[in-house]
Amino acid sequence: MLPPLPQRSPSVLALDDPAAITRIGVIALATDLTSERDFARGLPLERAALHVARVAFANPTTLDNLRAMGPKLTECTALLPPDVPLAAVCYSCTSASVTLGDREVAAAIRAARPGMPVVTPSAAARAAFGALGVTRIAMLTPYLPETSGPMEVYFTDHGFSVVNHQCLGMADDQEMARVSPATIMDAALAVDRPEAEALFLSCTALPALDVIAALEDRLGKPVVSSNQASLWALLGLAGLEPRVGPPAPAGFGQLLSRPVPLSVFL
Repeated sequence: MLPPLPQRSPSVLALDDPAAITRIGVIALATDLTSERDFARGLPLERAALHVARVAFANPTTLDNLRAMGPKLTECTALLPPDVPLAAVCYSCTSASVTLGDREVAAAIRAARPGMPVVTPSAAARAAFGALGVTRIAMLTPYLPETSGPMEVYFTDHGFSVVNHQCLGMADDQEMARVSPATIMDAALAVDRPEAEALFLSCTALPALDVIAALEDRLGKPVVSSNQASLWALLGLAGLEPRVGPPAPAGFGQLLSRPVPLSVFL
């Protein structure tokens, strides 16, 4: 039998203030290779922590497969650290948020976390366009046409004019995560139109953060991506500044210098 271990006196045990770290929850697809990295790059990690739960998902990114995540969101949210305050929860899938509905996603998350501020990339993009003062957008998606079509309907139904829309015709979100910066740049420049006031790069799987600043320089207009808009909303809800700045992390675009309309996510 092992000898008993000596026990330290409780007088030397000190715990940090739980409020010293602002905690943010993310629900990522099981197949997601991009969201965690993108969010971590912009969060001030000395004062913030990212907690991720994965929801079951299987490629291809068809509407039926996206809808299948809906009934799983409440149970998945419950896997985030229990009894720990979170500043907000983000469901990190643009096409599924559009397919399921922003309100329905928020309701499913709040069934496990009542009163929680909820960010969807689609609602974050709408809020971003409002903060940037634009209504006419060009849109690039990596999805299949059947998944891309509802994206255009979504923004049109919310009062935006989609002046041009192109998709890359991809079915696998893990392949979307490997699209090269040069490919994103070329496709984004091709989809832009002079009458578009901003460019939207949809999909949380798409590694678009590194090209945003270059695109804004080339186009002379704002560029919004799914992860950039979600990060912007999460920072605002958490009362945090981006890790690098001001006014925004290098390459993350002008959006991060704009105030977040918090009521959109509450």
